[in-house]
Amino acid sequence: MLYYLFKYLDQQIDLPGAGLFGYISFRAAMALLISLIISLLYGDKLIAMLKRRQIGENIRQLGLEGENSKKGTPTMGGLIILASILLPTLLLARLDNIYIILMLIATVWLGIIGFADDYIKVFKKDKKGLAGVFKIIGQVGLGIIVGSVLYFHKGVVTREEIPASEVYRYDSKDITKLTDDNGTVHYMITEKSPTTTIPFVKSHEIDYGKILCVFGEEYCKYAWIVFIPIVIFIITAVSNGANLTDGIDGLATGTSAIIGATLLVFAYVSGNIIFSEYLDIMYIPNVGELVIFIAAFVGACVGFLWYNSYPAQVFMGDTGSLALGGIIATLAIIVRKELLIPVMCGIFLAENLSVMIQVSYFKYTRRKYGEGRRVFLMSPLHHHYQKLGWHESKIASRFWIVGILLAVLSVVTLKIR
Repeated sequence: MLYYLFKYLDQQIDLPGAGLFGYISFRAAMALLISLIISLLYGDKLIAMLKRRQIGENIRQLGLEGENSKKGTPTMGGLIILASILLPTLLLARLDNIYIILMLIATVWLGIIGFADDYIKVFKKDKKGLAGVFKIIGQVGLGIIVGSVLYFHKGVVTREEIPASEVYRYDSKDITKLTDDNGTVHYMITEKSPTTTIPFVKSHEIDYGKILCVFGEEYCKYAWIVFIPIVIFIITAVSNGANLTDGIDGLATGTSAIIGATLLVFAYVSGNIIFSEYLDIMYIPNVGELVIFIAAFVGACVGFLWYNSYPAQVFMGDTGSLALGGIIATLAIIVRKELLIPVMCGIFLAENLSVMIQVSYFKYTRRKYGEGRRVFLMSPLHHHYQKLGWHESKIASRFWIVGILLAVLSVVTLKIR
């Protein structure tokens, strides 16, 4: 909203300084600052309100050290994160940008599903919360929306630069002429295809549509049959991974902030014609606007960490964790880095795999030996280290360090191919 106001003030009234709002970097910095302020100021008030209403966490007895001290800690703190993301984005981003619209939908969509789960746990006194099938339906529904928009919407395109000497080879209507901030003219071919990038590979782009082309050229136009299920799987997996990671104070929040900072770099360079040309990566028009949303996302996570770090004054609940995972997954798909998720979201992946391995091995050994056996002392993975006697603040900080290493490795893929 402020973007349009200051654009008007700059163009019609020539107000000094109003032109700053035309720069993504300035609006991103403002979004980060505002999200921090909202989370810090709103957080205190929300925690006090949750305590007054006795909206506290029901702790499952897992035999973990210090778990009883957490009983009654306010939950549904994810509302702090959601407010700190949505308000700066609505104020500072271009609301006619399809990527911003999509991220707002994803945030609210999964926030509502998580809120319903927390509401049932707290007010209905049902520890199981929202039935798993309804969570999956919600995640699949969002995946269908995201996949359909990214595949069918006419505003979702990529552009590839061609030399000026090659322009004559193409129909003029297929060529877009762009001039960067340095005055250099770029000739771009606009393409609409479900293309993504492969990390660590020199010829690093793959078109999902070509998977079906092996059955014949007539099947290439049905690439959505491959693309949309992939989007559904990614959103469901990452969302659940974030949910599983939210088991000790500050772990999911800090990890999400690190991943968000990584995605901010990808969105900025992918949406900037100069950097995308220099790095020889896919140029995605208008995706740079996501930098404002991601800055608000990182600010919201860091601000929430003020209250969520050990000992936590508030838990985010599924209201926050489901939304965080869904946001990260959707952002990765938009900037065409979904194949990098196993590296970038390595902590979430490890937590997911630990549960799958534990459950599968327990069922297998019970069927074979009549007694279930375990690989880990407890899953998800962070509980395994708690059982080993690690303090949860040490677990969180060491997982963050691993997350930072994975983030650096992810960014390095921009050059190492």
